[in-house]
Amino acid sequence: MTSEASLSVLSILIPANNEAAHISPCLKAVLASDGPAVAQIVVAANGCDDETVQIAESFRTQAENKGWSLTILDLPALGKMGALNAADDAASFGTRAYLDADVLVDPALMGQIAEALNTDAPRYASGKLRLSRAKTWATRAYARTYSKVPFITHGVPGAGLFAVNAAGRARWEDFPGIISDDTFVRLNFTPEERIGTDAGYDWPLVEGFAALVKVRRRQNAGVDEIKARFPDLLKNDDKFTLGLGTKLTMMLRDPLGFSVYAAVSIVVKLSPQKSNTWERGR
Repeated sequence: MTSEASLSVLSILIPANNEAAHISPCLKAVLASDGPAVAQIVVAANGCDDETVQIAESFRTQAENKGWSLTILDLPALGKMGALNAADDAASFGTRAYLDADVLVDPALMGQIAEALNTDAPRYASGKLRLSRAKTWATRAYARTYSKVPFITHGVPGAGLFAVNAAGRARWEDFPGIISDDTFVRLNFTPEERIGTDAGYDWPLVEGFAALVKVRRRQNAGVDEIKARFPDLLKNDDKFTLGLGTKLTMMLRDPLGFSVYAAVSIVVKLSPQKSNTWERGR
């Protein structure tokens, strides 16, 4: 096995539940990466009854020609956390990127992440998050405001893609049975331990007002769950809030976008999620 102390290496772990529509462009983007020279892709197909496994398998030769390895796990329905734990068990390297199957990475991103994490100190990394172009008017309007909130514009949010080195991964054992894996991992690191790269990635929002409410409700429930179960992690939260003046400016500049964003927030507050089960919004 290649020594991780001698060069930048990376295991790229992709949990996938019925992602036949997304896994091909995701893997194409990953395999178009400029680096690192040594990497492993693990597709953890979680209870798939579509063509996810077969499509992923079709990339084996391309991965081998690149000098990378491709591991495909055809798993029963374990849920996302179960898929992440199975992918961890199959990972060849301690430095790991956790990638959602509907995310498209820039060619330079994986190499930059591997380089940033090539240290003995615990570190977390992700790229610059870009919201994918939405298809529905509601999601396009929502995205115009969401792209300006502090979660997106400050720090290293890691939604859809986060990575840690071996020392960072040692901060927790198995992924717990929670809703929000990205929030849990991010809050295991101080803001100073989080690294943002120059390269970025495209992350899609769900389409339509009802789906936005569903996912926002789940996101809020995930944060509340971490507050209740892992209160010690909150010391690492660098959350910023929007001041009244900023909100007024956003509303005046884009009344429709702000109104849709605010309406989603209001509906979620009036009808919070009642269970902690993970649900797909799209």
